[in-house]
Formats: sequence, C-alpha cells, structure tokens
Amino acid sequence: MPDVIVIGAGLVGLGVAYELAKRGVSVTVYDRAEPARAASWAGAGMLAPFSEEMPDAAMLALCRESLAIYPAFVDELRERTGVDARFRRDGTLHVALDGARLAELAAHAQTFRANGGEVAMLDRGDVLAREPMLAKHLAGGLFVANEAQVDNRRLGRALLAACEPLGVRVERVDGVVLECDARRVRGLRTAYGFAAAATVINAAGAWAGELDGVPQHARIPVRPVAGEMLAIAIPPTALHALVWLGHRYLVPRDDGRLLVGATVEDRGFDARVTAAGLHDLLDAALAVAPALASFAVVETWAGLRPGSHDGRPYLGATALGGYVVASGHYRNGILLTPVTARAIADLVVDGRDDVLAPFAPARGGTEPAGAVANHIA
Repeated sequence: MPDVIVIGAGLVGLGVAYELAKRGVSVTVYDRAEPARAASWAGAGMLAPFSEEMPDAAMLALCRESLAIYPAFVDELRERTGVDARFRRDGTLHVALDGARLAELAAHAQTFRANGGEVAMLDRGDVLAREPMLAKHLAGGLFVANEAQVDNRRLGRALLAACEPLGVRVERVDGVVLECDARRVRGLRTAYGFAAAATVINAAGAWAGELDGVPQHARIPVRPVAGEMLAIAIPPTALHALVWLGHRYLVPRDDGRLLVGATVEDRGFDARVTAAGLHDLLDAALAVAPALASFAVVETWAGLRPGSHDGRPYLGATALGGYVVASGHYRNGILLTPVTARAIADLVVDGRDDVLAPFAPARGGTEPAGAVANHIA
C-alpha cells in the first residue's frame, strides 16, 4: 500500500513526489496524460517574482523564497539524473516604446526595489547595448537583474528521472475517484481497482477542482485559464534577458527558440491555438523586435493555468482528513515548484505548516489583505 498518492504528474505533483520519496515515503503518482505535460510543458519557465503580478505580501514572500532555493534544486536534480534544467539568471528587461511608457516604468521602479528587485532604469542606448536585436526606436526600459528562467520541459524530465530510482510509481489512468468516509480519505478508485492510501495529494493543476468523490466542504475553486504561446527560431545568442512589453514577453532559450507569450483567456477547458491569439503575440513581438519578422515560427501551443479566486495557490490540509491540495498556482507554478514540494513534504512527514497558513484551502472566498502593487501593466 502506498503511504501517499499524488494526483497529477506535472511539475508540482512530481516535485512533491520527489521530495516525499527522498524522505522515505512510498509514493504513487496518477495522471491521465504523459508526465510533465499540460501547463508544466506549456509554460515559459520565467522565474520573475518582481515582474509578475503578486496579490499580496505573503505570495511575494513565497515566490522570493522559491527563487532563492531554485539554483540548489536544479543542481541537485542534475547531479542525480544528468538532466540540466538550465537555470539562467539573466534578468528581466521591461521595454518602453515611448516616453509616456518609460515614465510609467520609472514610477514602478520604487515598488520593485521595495519588493526586493535589483532594478535599474535604462535609456535607449543602454537597452540596445544590452539587446541589439530590439527595436531602435525604443524609449528605454527597466531592468530587474535578479530574475531568472528555467527550461520547464527539461525540468519535467529531470524530476521524472529523479523519482524513478527513489521508488516513485507513475501510473497513467483515465479518470480517478477519491474514496473517503465522513472524516477522512481511504484512497483512490481507478479503472484498475482501488488503491488505499492514508494521504492523497491533489496536484492536478487546472483540473484540481474537478476531482470526483471530493465532498463539497473539501473542494477547491480552481478554474482553468488558457494561455497561447509560440516559438520563433533565432540564433542562440541573439537575445539574452527576458524581455517584457506589458503583459507579453520574449524568453530566449539556449536551443535557439525564442518563446513568445502569453495570452490570458477565461474560456474553460479550451486549449486550442487560435488565429487571434497568434496575431496578438506576433504583434507584441514585432513591436519590440521588428527583426523577428524574417525568422520562422517553429512551434505553437496552448495550456491551461490553474487559477484561484484570489491569486494565491491552495496549499495544505483540507477539512477532510488525509486530503491535501497543492494547486491554484496560476502563472507561478513553475516558479513555486521547489518551495511547494518542500512545504507539502514538511506537512505530510512532520506535520509542519509554517509557511502554509496564508494559502490554506479553507480560506474559501475571502480576499487577501495588504496587496502588493507589483505588476507592470
């Protein structure tokens, strides 16, 4: 009998399984699809706690902590598996197309600094010295030096490879049902029968709120938020930093792909790539770097982010004994993978919930206080 069942083989689910298995826990992971796909595969791998919208100080603190432990997390996985997830701390460059936008960036700089960002304002010459591929008519920019990226697809492969020698079983099944009595979980029912477990962890991403068998008082209101992306083939050294124009961004990869993302669309579980979405992304990319017009689009895709009611993830124990959730990370699931894995393992193994109180699933529809004005719109 497995000590723990994890539902969802994305980065968060695999990260939790890996951390538990390192501590001697027997873990089985169930997913209906290939491991580390869905949002884990579709994301851009940005580790940008200062540039991303954070709803409050607790969320910002959790994201900062996860960024701080990321290099050691990637190094450990590389040593165990030989798979390098390619953590890069090249910073984030927010660009302005005109003077009015540059003034807005300057106004945001103080907040970024207060939140822990290493910030510098750049004029046109500074921007082009850093990134010669960008548009020559840019007015300037704001650079956040201590933000980073990771190759999320490689990270998924590394986590899966690290789990196997630790005895983690990953099972692919269509449809699972939580089984419980009035007080606590008993395990999971699948097409292959019943699997007993004292603890079941729901890390099913955008589908976490749809898990069958969960009593109403223990459900979490996760909703899917679609995002479309594309990739352009460029010379590997043509762009270095993450480049943002409002809500759109360019993410250079070592393999010569430039990721362009991402749309944000409330349209249920619709993960299609649309003409309108690609038009939106290409408009933004060409406004920032007109030279991209002559390069090939080599990939398009879409994913479903797990949204929450207040911008925080749902992390920790629920009102149903033995039922733990780790979902609702929205745009920050990749960033929060290491800290989520550690915190959930601390809870399951040691009963510790030091960092989980602000993210308790039972907070329901309450709104967070003390919002952090952090995002550059």
